Amino acid sequence: MSRQVIPVSQEQCPAHLRANRSALTRWIGRTFYRSIGWNLEGSLANTERLLVVAAPHTSNWDFVFGISMVLGINARIAWLGKHTIFVPGFGWFMRWLGGIPVNRDKPEAVMSYVNEAVKKDNGLIIVVAPEGTRGKSKKWKSGFLRIAKNNNCTIQMGALDFPNKRIVLGDVFEPTGDNEADIAAIIQYYNQFEGRYPDQF
Repeated sequence: MSRQVIPVSQEQCPAHLRANRSALTRWIGRTFYRSIGWNLEGSLANTERLLVVAAPHTSNWDFVFGISMVLGINARIAWLGKHTIFVPGFGWFMRWLGGIPVNRDKPEAVMSYVNEAVKKDNGLIIVVAPEGTRGKSKKWKSGFLRIAKNNNCTIQMGALDFPNKRIVLGDVFEPTGDNEADIAAIIQYYNQFEGRYPDQF
């Protein structure tokens, strides 16, 4: 029996968090999902400011699948990306997709980048990959917890599950204030999913 592919819909994104993208752009996102046979399970949490944790992050394909999902559900997002990918002639496109260039040599500036994005648009989804790299990371960065706290964001788990061909918009996480314990709990949650290269998670 063939696996049923469930259409991606902007109903999976609360109305106040939707972007003003064209019908063509939304069609491209949905069509890509149908063509690769992936499903999007769940919906974005209905809150004013949302921080989505994106993991496991093990491949450049994570970005392609994630952005296609964002276009398909017409979500208005901001995501942090290494400044070197915002190259002349292409940087405008990355910014159009919601990219915020971040210089990893100046981690203290990351918070100000996000604060500026929030000031421009109160209803916003911030997407962060805490691993900070596609390679195996021994320790997750805790900056996303500070970003969520400083900007009064609800934290939601967003998982890529390559063996089952799906992205899961999953649980809402309530931080305890103990960053190490919170990160350990979040990593434990993501152990149920596999990235494209499981040995790198």
